[in-house]
Amino acid sequence: MDADACPRPIKEVLYKAADRRQVETTLVANQYLRTPPSKYISAIQVPQGFDVADNEIVRRLEIGDIVITQDIPLADEVVRAAAVAINPRGTLYTEANIKDHLSRRDLMEQLRDNGAISGGPSAFDKKDVQAFANALDREVTKALKG
Repeated sequence: MDADACPRPIKEVLYKAADRRQVETTLVANQYLRTPPSKYISAIQVPQGFDVADNEIVRRLEIGDIVITQDIPLADEVVRAAAVAINPRGTLYTEANIKDHLSRRDLMEQLRDNGAISGGPSAFDKKDVQAFANALDREVTKALKG
């Protein structure tokens, strides 16, 4: 998990899933992360810096891994590495849709830079948490079935 900006409710869903499904889960962040005691959950603290956490995630990535991230360029790298990327709102990034997500991200960034729009995504809510939990469960089930 790209844990630096991940909402707490998503971390809680991930912790429960890790223990329930007995799946090794690693959180990567450039700050100390408190995780619950579990033989399935670990945290890695990387130095501060641009994309340091993302680079560590990519370095450790294996085919079929599931990565939780809001970072669309990181999701693109994950998908290109034959792994799975899910955002905290439950969106599954795939080879079929990642380029569209990148294009939209770039357009929105350009519009914000030009002052044409302001703000970001809507507030995170329970519906997002449920969508994430459902997407995570589907992908973990697929991965465990091999």
